[in-house]
Amino acid sequence: MAKRLFDIVFSAIGLILISPILLIISVLIKTEDRGLVFYRGIRVGKSGKLFKIYKFRTMVVNAENLGGPSTSNEDTRITRIGKYIRKYKLDELPQLINVLKGEMSFVGPRPEVQMYVDMFTNEENAILTVCPGITDWASLWNSDEGTLLAGSSNPEETYMEKIRPEKIRLQLKYVREHSFLIDLKIIFQTLRTIVSR
Repeated sequence: MAKRLFDIVFSAIGLILISPILLIISVLIKTEDRGLVFYRGIRVGKSGKLFKIYKFRTMVVNAENLGGPSTSNEDTRITRIGKYIRKYKLDELPQLINVLKGEMSFVGPRPEVQMYVDMFTNEENAILTVCPGITDWASLWNSDEGTLLAGSSNPEETYMEKIRPEKIRLQLKYVREHSFLIDLKIIFQTLRTIVSR
């Protein structure tokens, strides 16, 4: 109950406070190629329920038809403005809408596309028992996935071999140990990571 109340109050306050930033980013995205401002990809939420995630669009129009879901910082689908938005995680800001709606929380395992969820083992299905979030232990461990995938001739394969196993391990750790105090710790560590950039 405390977690949901925290999510509602601070996502609403956050959206109000950062509304000028959201407006500026929206204008910049629209100015570059006149495509849609938001990317609304389908993700798998708690109990396997599908929802549309809000993110600022950082890639060319129809990028999902031009390559896989794993993206390195060198991906040619990323727009000029998108590179800066991604660097400072500004593309994630609209997910406060998902948090306000109850589809996501501030803290929880990052929501995956159906393709990756279909690969879950029985043990890994436990990840779907909690609300997905904007940040978690795995996000802190791998705060810049694009850099880890840079230089790879096959980003999808690199993701599956070098990133996904540890990501799953840390998400399961969160599921087993989560509490409101741990959530606050993760939030503060995430903010510190972003500021240090």
